[in-house]
Amino acid sequence: MEQLKIDNITVDVVQKNIKNIHLRVYPPAGRVRISAPSRMDLTTIRTFVISKLGWIKKQQTRLRNQEREAQREFINRETHYFNGKRYLLKVTELNAAPKVVLKHSTIELYVRPETDVLKKKSVLDEWYRRKLKETVPALIEKWEKRMNVQINEFGIKKMKTRWGTCNRQAKRIWLNLELAKKPAECLEYIVVHEMAHLLERKHNDRFIALMTGFIPKWRFYKDELNRLPITHVDWNY
Repeated sequence: MEQLKIDNITVDVVQKNIKNIHLRVYPPAGRVRISAPSRMDLTTIRTFVISKLGWIKKQQTRLRNQEREAQREFINRETHYFNGKRYLLKVTELNAAPKVVLKHSTIELYVRPETDVLKKKSVLDEWYRRKLKETVPALIEKWEKRMNVQINEFGIKKMKTRWGTCNRQAKRIWLNLELAKKPAECLEYIVVHEMAHLLERKHNDRFIALMTGFIPKWRFYKDELNRLPITHVDWNY
């Protein structure tokens, strides 16, 4: 892997068998990585990065200033989120199978005595996953009809840098597990965003026009996701 140093910004350069150049800025500190076609020379890549310096710095500033949730200990009265609403955690120890119960203002976590933090987190994550799997099919069905596309499969997984992805060939979308914590409108926006990639692969003018036609307030939901606190993660690169 090559590295470029431009205006005090270090850029990781990976060249591989692709057709187009891709630039990404990763949380939490704004690490910059560019994927470029194998045939492209470093001078051309450097010129491209220089043309994007303003955008790179803007993204780095946003990421570094974004509020982050404190690391969770999964103890009583700790704050957790579901569907954009704040809940207090209530932990109850029982000699029974773990479960999660949602109440008006609390998320009740039932675990066996002496359950450690990682297991508590795993139980809650699986509950979030189930909730998304209950919600997403209806959203996909709704938008398949409106967009005249078909999704063959969807999945939920933890992602460090994206809210979702789309495999156009397989007609499969993946959604970030963290979306279970965000407002329902933001989840729907991401579902539509990924489905729109079946109609247009790139984030170009046509894609923007499609999104505006489907969800006129999509930019508001995008900004809302960027404003909301992100989960504490021990990032390793």
